Amino acid sequence: MRDAVPTLLGDSVTTEPARPILAAEAVSKSFGGVAALKDVRFDLRSGEIHALMGENGAGKSTLMKVLSGVYADYEGTVRVDGEIARFSSVRDAEAAGIAIIHQELNLVPELGVADNIFLGRERVVAGLFVDRKASLEAARGLLNRLGIELDPEARVGQLRVGEQQLVEIAKALSVEARILIMDEPTSALSSGECRRLFKIVRQLAADGVGIVYISHRIDEVMQLSDRVTVFRDGRHVWTRPMAGLDEDTIIAAMVGRNLLDAHPVNRPKGAEPVLSVSGLSLAVAGRHGWRDMLKGVSFDVHAGEILGIGGLLGAGRTEILETVFASNDGVRGGEIRLDGIAVDIRSPRDARRLGFALVTEDRKAKGLHLQESIRDNVALPLVGRLARFGLRSFERERALASRAVEALGVRCAGTDQTAGTLSGGNQQKVVIGKWLATGPRVLLLDEPTRGIDVGAKREIYDLVFKLAADGLAIVVVSSELPELLLLADRILVMAEGRQTGLISREEASEERIMQLAAPRSTFGRSVA
Repeated sequence: MRDAVPTLLGDSVTTEPARPILAAEAVSKSFGGVAALKDVRFDLRSGEIHALMGENGAGKSTLMKVLSGVYADYEGTVRVDGEIARFSSVRDAEAAGIAIIHQELNLVPELGVADNIFLGRERVVAGLFVDRKASLEAARGLLNRLGIELDPEARVGQLRVGEQQLVEIAKALSVEARILIMDEPTSALSSGECRRLFKIVRQLAADGVGIVYISHRIDEVMQLSDRVTVFRDGRHVWTRPMAGLDEDTIIAAMVGRNLLDAHPVNRPKGAEPVLSVSGLSLAVAGRHGWRDMLKGVSFDVHAGEILGIGGLLGAGRTEILETVFASNDGVRGGEIRLDGIAVDIRSPRDARRLGFALVTEDRKAKGLHLQESIRDNVALPLVGRLARFGLRSFERERALASRAVEALGVRCAGTDQTAGTLSGGNQQKVVIGKWLATGPRVLLLDEPTRGIDVGAKREIYDLVFKLAADGLAIVVVSSELPELLLLADRILVMAEGRQTGLISREEASEERIMQLAAPRSTFGRSVA
C-alpha cells in the first residue's frame, strides 16, 4: 500500500500520509428522527485494505450507502480525490469509480456469468443490438485478470456461492472501480473459497484499488487489513493501523466488553440422557445412484449439556440435525431415543410434537418469514394451539411474542415490526424465540451465530448457557472452532459422513479437532 509521500523539511526527509482517494467528513444521517450516523469520519487510500468494524446498528452499512450513492440526504462532506462529491444515485458513484458488493448477492440466476457482469451495460452494435461476442470477450478478459477460472457462458444459478461471489467482484470491477466496498463477502463461503477470495483482494490492492472491507470475522480482518476503523452506536470510535492491534482491543472498541468470557462450569446434568442417537445414517439419491451422507453416527445428550458438532464443510454436521428432525430428503436409518424411549420421527411435525426444535443454518431462507411481523413468526409453530374456536387469537399471539421479545432481549419497535427490518442478531433471536415458545426438550442449533456481529454473538452465547442451565439438552453445529470450544461440554467430530471422535472439553483443542476432522486421505489412514 502506498500510504506515504516523502516531504523535505530542512535537511531531513520525512513522510506524510498520501491524500485519501475517498473521505467522509463529519457525516450524519437520520431515519425518522433516529440518528444512524453522528458526525463520523472515514477515509480510504489507494491500494489500501481498510476494515470497517462495529456491531449491527453501528452505522457501517449506512455510511457505505452514503458513499455509494444509495443515500443522498445526509449532512457532512464526501470527497473523492480531494474534491467534494455528492452522489444522487448509484450510477453517479460508479461514474466516480466507486462500486459496492452487498452481503446479499445481487445476481440473476437464470443468466450467464457475462450477462450478469454487464447487466444494464450490455455491449451493443449500432446502438440497437446486443453484441454477445464482445460481452463474452470482455468478461473473459476481466475474469482472467482476476485469476478467476469461470466460463463466461456458465449459468450463474449453477455456480457455488463462492463462485457467485467472484462474479460479483468481476461485475463491480467492470465499471472500472478504483474504490471497492465489500460488505460481509465471506459470510457464506467455505475456508477454501475464503482463501481464494483473499488472494484476489490482495491482488486488487496491489493493483491500486482501494478496498473498504466490512466483516464480523475478526481473524480475517486481521489477516487482510492495513488499517481498521471502529464504529459504535453511529459514532467513530477510532482508526488505527492494523499492525500491533490484537483481537481483544478491537472487540473492546466495538462492544465495550470481552466476547469470550470463561465458560460456565459445573452445570447440573441429568443422570440419564434426554436424547440418544444410535447408528444414524442418511442416503440420498443422486445422478450416479445413492450416496451415503451419514454412516453409523451415535451420541447422546443430557439435560443441561451442550454437545458441539465440528468438522469440515460437507462432513455431515448439518445432516445430523436435519436427520434427527426429519427435515431432509433421503433414506434415514438408525435409532433415536427420547428419555430412553425409542421414537419414530417421520416429519418435522413429529419432531416438534416430541419436543425437538431446529434453528436452521439459513435463517432468512428457512427460519423466518421476512415480510411478516415478529408476532407472526413467533406464533407460527403454535397458531393452532393459540386459536380460539378455530380462529386465530391475535391477542394470545401478541402476548406470546412479547414474552419472547422481552426474554431474549430482541431490539425492536414492537412485535408488529417486520422481521426483515431487524438486524441479523435480532433476527436470530426471533428464530430461537419461535422455537423456545414450543417448550422443547432438545434444541438443535445449526451455525447459530453465522453473519451476526460480535456483540450479538455474546448475547446468543449467554442465551445458550442460560438455556442449558435451565435443563435444556442442546446440540450446536459451528464452523468456528473457538465457538465450539467456548460453548460445548463435549464435541462430536465428523469427517466424510462418519464420526471420528467424541472428545470432552478437557481434551479439546483446535489442533485436536482439525486432526480428527481431516479426510482419510490427509493422513493416509482410515477413520472409524
